[in-house]
Amino acid sequence: MTQEELLPQIYKKDEKAFTLLYDMYAKNLYGIIYNLIRDKEEAEDVLQEVFVKIWKNVDSYNESKGRFFTWILNIARNASIDRLRSKSHNNSRKNLSSDNFVHILDSNSTVINRIDAIGIKEFIKKLKPKCIQLIDLLFFKGYTQQEASEELEIPLGTVKTQNRNCIKELRTILQVK
Repeated sequence: MTQEELLPQIYKKDEKAFTLLYDMYAKNLYGIIYNLIRDKEEAEDVLQEVFVKIWKNVDSYNESKGRFFTWILNIARNASIDRLRSKSHNNSRKNLSSDNFVHILDSNSTVINRIDAIGIKEFIKKLKPKCIQLIDLLFFKGYTQQEASEELEIPLGTVKTQNRNCIKELRTILQVK
């Protein structure tokens, strides 16, 4: 069964469909969570929290805003970052290069996930170097805009403006595809 066939069933809170969804994505999401948290037991806990959030909030997924995999990936990333911050981990524990992140996605077994991974890698490569660096900090390493400002030694307002411009540039690149 494909993701597209599962989604209508998941919206209806079908437990069998949700189990299939878990089987499709748990390994991929765990890899991403583990690479951010770097602790097996905590990563397993966060994975469990992520699937609870997916179950409870599936109605908030909007197909017009992106792929379902990207949506659950963001839930996993945000839950991982929340866990890191709640435990007061320092930035060195959060450091994960975008190349490593993309490599994790590249190793996925499903065609859809490989397409997402290839897309992420190729689109990031097309950005300006300052955008690559900023996106790496904000989205892959989990920095706040304030932390990125301090790391890059530039004003917070500049980080916000560059972030907005970089996202705009990324959207333009994605629309050309």
